[in-house]
Amino acid sequence: MSSDTTELTWFKSSYSGSQGDDCVEIAIAEHAVHVRDSKDVTRPAFAVDRERWAPFVRFVAEGSQAP
Repeated sequence: MSSDTTELTWFKSSYSGSQGDDCVEIAIAEHAVHVRDSKDVTRPAFAVDRERWAPFVRFVAEGSQAP
């Protein structure tokens, strides 16, 4: 997978706060979904294989619902 994320189209998560805090952006590419912190886009993004994206999101959602 290429680590060049300069030509990707980034989308802000619909769950991001309206105050600009806790923002996550994703960019969908041919072979991966790239994820970055929108507050600091100079930090490296990480990539998740497209086949693994749904299980990744499911894992994160389940982990965030702690009692």
